[in-house]
Amino acid sequence: MEWLMWFSKPENTKPVALIIFFVTFVSILLYVYGNKKRSKRLETYRDIPFLDEQQGGKGLGDQKDTKDKQ
Repeated sequence: MEWLMWFSKPENTKPVALIIFFVTFVSILLYVYGNKKRSKRLETYRDIPFLDEQQGGKGLGDQKDTKDKQ
């Protein structure tokens, strides 16, 4: 049980948390940009908010309005 007491001290847990968050961040970056196919697919997702405007204004909001009018 002594090792649990080690985690209760902030001077011990802050570096451990920093290492955990850094490893998590680097692993997410490697996952996203590690594979070229996945990277290209994820890059296309950034245009999703603009797709509604490119389709002539016919989006989810417009469909909801037509249901309310009927």
